[in-house]
Amino acid sequence: MLMLSLFRFAAAMIPWVRNLVTWLVARSLNMPEPLVHDTGVFVFVQVQTIENRVGKALCPVRLMRQLRSLLQR
Repeated sequence: MLMLSLFRFAAAMIPWVRNLVTWLVARSLNMPEPLVHDTGVFVFVQVQTIENRVGKALCPVRLMRQLRSLLQR
């Protein structure tokens, strides 16, 4: 029962803390909050795209196939 109430408390606190952080960053940069939020989303998407590309390039199965093709020559 205690664990459930802690989970509910944490679930209620996450949006509040996110809004507080967005407000603080917007205030410190002297920017509107929606612009800070949209910029954060844009940066997240760009980083996710780069990580996916790097992940595909460093896939162990793909690297093994490339190594085999190089050794067969």
